[in-house]
Amino acid sequence: MTGFRLVLVHVPLAASLLIAATVTGQAAGALAVGKCGAYGFAYDYSREPAAAQAALGKCAGGCKVVPVKRACGAIAIDGRNSCGAQGYAVAPRLGIAQNTALKNCYQEGGKDCVIRAWACDAKG
Repeated sequence: MTGFRLVLVHVPLAASLLIAATVTGQAAGALAVGKCGAYGFAYDYSREPAAAQAALGKCAGGCKVVPVKRACGAIAIDGRNSCGAQGYAVAPRLGIAQNTALKNCYQEGGKDCVIRAWACDAKG
């Protein structure tokens, strides 16, 4: 006689949240970029307007919203002058987003650009 046993496997919280977001179709995110290193982010929302509102709610200082849908976003600032040059980017992979944000910061005149924040949304 053959039978099946139920085996419970412990899944880390972050992994289970990513799985849940992928299954439920939540894949709207946003970065909010403001002056002097201000930022906000939101990810794994079901709708883009809700993600944008959440990101803006975490950002102070004339912030603008950058949509992040099934991708990664990164913000870079000049580490010597947080009110100076900044750059941001959205890309399919985190490394690409971070590198592009740093490149944009340097192109804006940054001398010591560093990643200030990053977030990745569910990739579905």
